[in-house]
Amino acid sequence: MKLHTLYRIRSILHLLLITGTFCSISYAQVNRALNYPQFIEKEVPNDPYLPIPLNNRITSPAYHFSTPRISTRQVNVDDAGLNIIGDAANEPSMAIDQKNPNRIMIGWRQFDSQLSDFRQAGFGYSPDGGATWKMNNPIDAGNFRSDPVLDSDSDGAIFYNSLSLNFECTVYKSTDQDKWDSGTYAYGGDKQWMAIDKYNKQGNNNIYASWSLNPNTCDQADFTRSIDKGRSYQKCISIPNFPTRGTITTGINGEVYVCGQYNGFTFSRSSNAGHANQNIVWDFSRQIDLDGGLIYYTGPNPRGLLGQPWIATDLSNGPNKGNVYILSTVFRVSKNDDADVMFTRSRDGGLSWSKPIQINDDSLEANWNWFGTMSVAPNGRIDVIWLDTRHDPGGVNSKLYYSQSLNGGVSWSKNEAVSPSFNPHLGWPNQMKMGDYFHMISDNSGAHLAWSATFNGEQDIYYSFIHADTLTNVRNFKNSDYSIATLSQNRPNPFSIVTTVNYQLKKLAYVTIDILDLSLTKSIKVIVQENKLPGDYVTSWNGTNSAGAEVPNGIYFFRFMIKGEPILYQKMILMR
Repeated sequence: MKLHTLYRIRSILHLLLITGTFCSISYAQVNRALNYPQFIEKEVPNDPYLPIPLNNRITSPAYHFSTPRISTRQVNVDDAGLNIIGDAANEPSMAIDQKNPNRIMIGWRQFDSQLSDFRQAGFGYSPDGGATWKMNNPIDAGNFRSDPVLDSDSDGAIFYNSLSLNFECTVYKSTDQDKWDSGTYAYGGDKQWMAIDKYNKQGNNNIYASWSLNPNTCDQADFTRSIDKGRSYQKCISIPNFPTRGTITTGINGEVYVCGQYNGFTFSRSSNAGHANQNIVWDFSRQIDLDGGLIYYTGPNPRGLLGQPWIATDLSNGPNKGNVYILSTVFRVSKNDDADVMFTRSRDGGLSWSKPIQINDDSLEANWNWFGTMSVAPNGRIDVIWLDTRHDPGGVNSKLYYSQSLNGGVSWSKNEAVSPSFNPHLGWPNQMKMGDYFHMISDNSGAHLAWSATFNGEQDIYYSFIHADTLTNVRNFKNSDYSIATLSQNRPNPFSIVTTVNYQLKKLAYVTIDILDLSLTKSIKVIVQENKLPGDYVTSWNGTNSAGAEVPNGIYFFRFMIKGEPILYQKMILMR
């Protein structure tokens, strides 16, 4: 029997056990009877370190692609922006500088050679909002490191949580472009995750981390926090029900939410973790129904997870403020489907949860919908991506798919393929998996995604910006004005010399179109300012300011105004 089939049986039996159907059978007996390997791939080196000198590295052109929906750049490139042949990189995590959103960091598991599973704390840095990337030597180069997790605080610092030997975690801090400090010991264990509260006055810049119960550095304890901006981490404590292989986030009032899987999906909440002078108390824990369980060691990722559970909070001022969402790729219990992306929400801080719904809209049960990943924008939009094999029935070739919800997860946009197909079985670094997760961060105009794929015939790291369907507005607008105009996505995007944008008017109006910087507050150049009759129009921008000087590479916005009132925006990337 396949491992995922055994796991399906084990989990179904577990559901029967917790409902009392088999009161005389223990969970441990079921595990032993099925002999299911709960912990196969532990983060330890099996091969020696095989460094490849810089002057011996063979290169090829890096892989990039762009469509009106998505802009994608390869991240793990050399100083010349070229792909390095023969290495491997997977399991990326990312962070965006809260003071300078053009500064983005992505960390990953770096394998200098595909002949060895020895991995390091790789990272790449973009100074221009993802338009260009630079890869430096790994953090703590030459030493075994794995499971990268990145986040940022409200002061502009970026943190990199890295797992090392003996399942100890070190958190590195960067406040200057791509430079890191010497790191701070942060306890830890396998499959750690980290979240930083950058939204609440109480608990601002607190760092929270959780990890798997086995193996870890703290006996029967799986959580720590820092209340001094990462200078130290408190002694470990235990989370109820030991959520494993999951994620962590913060709420609108400084709550800490943790989700994972241990005897089913679990959720735990602490309402006082943000109070530095109080011992952390966990309010309660809940079993979460996603109509299935996590998937391990099968199909497109034979020695890894097919995704981890994600938890996120709506921090907007909209009608869904405070909602908590959980999403994961699961095998289904209610039907014979190996991998679906399932979603549930809570409107009361985790006390109760909605019936789970399926995000992927394919109908074939043999498809793999894996590495489901979720993030929530400041305006409340929920973004979800996953890898999908519906174009390769019975196979593993995958495309990146995207869907979004604008009403708190009640309904979802039609699934959309946003990448070419690739074979995830290529380029394994003496380890038959493409990592265990991707990572995504949403803003009001779209989603920033760090992910891995094999477009070059080997495992590489990519940064993508996925443009949201709705055009972002930073101020309230009149519905009557909004309905008379549309603004299309500019093309090309990214661009280097000139880019054009189409717009349509349904009635006579005084139109202004200008270019804004990333802050959405500084106007760079006005390109249209006149009365326009109803009709279709096109205008362009050549990457210069009002004085005719070239502006730096980075992210900019077209702003469309009627009678001086902003109603439509489009995001673009300038990359010379």
